[in-house]
Amino acid sequence: MKVAGLDIGTTGCKCTVFDGQGRYLDKAYRDYPVRRAVGGHEIDISAVMDGVYAAVREMTARYPDIAGLGVTSFGETFVMTDGDGIPLHPAMLYTDPRGKEECRVLTDRLGGRKIARITGLRPHEMYSISKIMWIRNHQPDLYRAAEHVFLMEDYVVFHLTGRAQIDYSLAARTMAFDIHGLDWSREVLDAAGVSRGLFSDCVPTGSLAGTILPQAAEATGLSERTKVVSISHDQVAAAVGAGAFDGSVAVDGAGTVECLTPVYDSMPEIDRMYEGYFSVVPYVIPGTYVAYAFSYTGGALIQWCVENLAKKEREEAKARGISVNELLESAYAGRNGGPGGLLVLPHFAGAATPYMDTGSKGAILGLTTATTAAEIYRGCMEGVAYEMYLNYQALQGSGIRFEKLNATGGGARSAVWMQMKADVLNLPITALKTVDAGTVGSAMLTGVAIGLFRDLKKAAERMVEETVTYRPRPDLHEKYMRVFERYRRVYEAVRPLM
Repeated sequence: MKVAGLDIGTTGCKCTVFDGQGRYLDKAYRDYPVRRAVGGHEIDISAVMDGVYAAVREMTARYPDIAGLGVTSFGETFVMTDGDGIPLHPAMLYTDPRGKEECRVLTDRLGGRKIARITGLRPHEMYSISKIMWIRNHQPDLYRAAEHVFLMEDYVVFHLTGRAQIDYSLAARTMAFDIHGLDWSREVLDAAGVSRGLFSDCVPTGSLAGTILPQAAEATGLSERTKVVSISHDQVAAAVGAGAFDGSVAVDGAGTVECLTPVYDSMPEIDRMYEGYFSVVPYVIPGTYVAYAFSYTGGALIQWCVENLAKKEREEAKARGISVNELLESAYAGRNGGPGGLLVLPHFAGAATPYMDTGSKGAILGLTTATTAAEIYRGCMEGVAYEMYLNYQALQGSGIRFEKLNATGGGARSAVWMQMKADVLNLPITALKTVDAGTVGSAMLTGVAIGLFRDLKKAAERMVEETVTYRPRPDLHEKYMRVFERYRRVYEAVRPLM
């Protein structure tokens, strides 16, 4: 018996297979195009399903005994369909600029803080409801023809099983979900002028949806006895896969986006969360919640630096048989760490929490003719760490109590970056063996849903493996804090100029 996790991302999907003991076996990946223009950001949902079928089919060709398939996805992006799930338009991405005016109207009707108290979200046009309102206002014939609104998780689950259900954590990304009643908010939907009947049924994270439909079995190679599970928003799956089950530990998702995910043992202080644009999301354990504190550029900024500024270093690293990251980080070997001489504002794709300012730009301060690519690389790592510390400070008073971080993602492989974060945040950070905690979390929840594991604790014992813990050094923390006092003023200094 095997389980698989299907992760639907913005530009591609992957299917990862684990055996009955929770050991990783294999994965398949398929990408699909994203269209971005001045007027809209869209994705062809039929191409997403083609990718899903192809990725799963590649795995079933090697592992025909997959007993359970869990589905996770990125958030906010949605598509309206007819009764059979046939899309009526390209799916609107969360980055799509349409819906800004509708978000303002909805906020004027209900009030921003009231919306936050209902949904756990400070109003922003990235969330689905504003864009659904835009379709109703600007494409009324399409809206009248629609019988379903799907986000990516429930769209795929519907096509695999015929069941329209969405888990709480993904439903919360619409800004139309009541995080207290754990169902669609009648008050928000009435104010938005959007029909409740369009949405999938809300279910707890990790709920069984049913078995595979015959036509889906044929398309994927899965047995018609295979059970499909509605998992969660991808960040929630990553928290599960990182073994974060109570407020004592938070997750450092060191991927393309840098995301700090604390767990709350009870409802966070909503007004405090509102100030920092932090979302409040129902978690897998009833009565608990998670929040997302993030920077749009984590690993993405490091990759930008490597690709654009370290061309000579890439050649040297190749000749030496090491990664360019290792080469750039080796420039600081033996220096006992500590801050470099640059200040890097990592807003190269806009500012996320606690600003949510998509117009903000990145900045590198302190350059001289002697500055090297390795020094800029180091400054980029520091900038991401400072931005996370800024978020950590903004979360104070909201109910957090974590005393350590579990780190996942490609960045967790960098001992230099992990130690830097431990020193800046003044918290121990434990790197986990798995880079992709989301697929592990999906497999854990799928295994529990189909009876392979008794509970998440047992699943974690099998599947969550710690490697090394980086402990903060008080003297280095003090040095970083002296620089941080300057860093925290960079945004206010640069933003009026750009």
